[in-house]
Amino acid sequence: MKNKIFSIAMILMLTASMAIAQRPGAQKTAFGILGGVNLQNINGKNFSGDKLENDMIIGYHAGLNIQIPIASDFYLQPGVLFSTKGAKNVSDPITGILETTRTINLSYIEVPLNLVYKGLLGNGYVMVGFGPYVGYAFKGKDKFESGSVNYENDIEFVNVVDATDDILGSYFKALDAGANIFAGYELAGGLFFQLNTQLGLLKINPEDNRFPGDNKREYRNTGYGVSLGYRF
Repeated sequence: MKNKIFSIAMILMLTASMAIAQRPGAQKTAFGILGGVNLQNINGKNFSGDKLENDMIIGYHAGLNIQIPIASDFYLQPGVLFSTKGAKNVSDPITGILETTRTINLSYIEVPLNLVYKGLLGNGYVMVGFGPYVGYAFKGKDKFESGSVNYENDIEFVNVVDATDDILGSYFKALDAGANIFAGYELAGGLFFQLNTQLGLLKINPEDNRFPGDNKREYRNTGYGVSLGYRF
């Protein structure tokens, strides 16, 4: 599935690039590479419907995009990114039980499609962009630490967890989707930086039949980040 998403994104970007190049008088399509740091969290509700009290973790992202002019000062910007996400939760200790820390790490291939405004400012351009993204998780770790005892699970990506599945297993959905918002500045030479916000709109926790009762869990990715890149 991740290979399909990557292939589709590359085909869309190359097709759009060729179409723009064939338009008389069109501006030159620009390619960009970028990378940076993520501050990620998983927000939502726990089993009983109470708000999740997770802490952010540090991740990273790297990838490429294509900037396609569609009108004066406006561009379409599809891309492909590798991005790490997740969260940390520290439970309050109770009598006879030590404090437990759970850390979730998820690795995604993402395909964003942003609309970007670039206005001349000084020797460069101010940038503001927004748009949807689709992501597919292909790897993940779920780590538990309590005193001197710790263990780690490889996350399994499924849409439904059966009642007979491992009670200690860690399960998430692979598919994610949401919205991007970013703002930044691009120098005349092509170097740029931007501040990013990302809001996941799909639940990434599967239907879980291991636990009877009214399961109200809802997990969604939320993140912020800083990117540095070069456009040529």
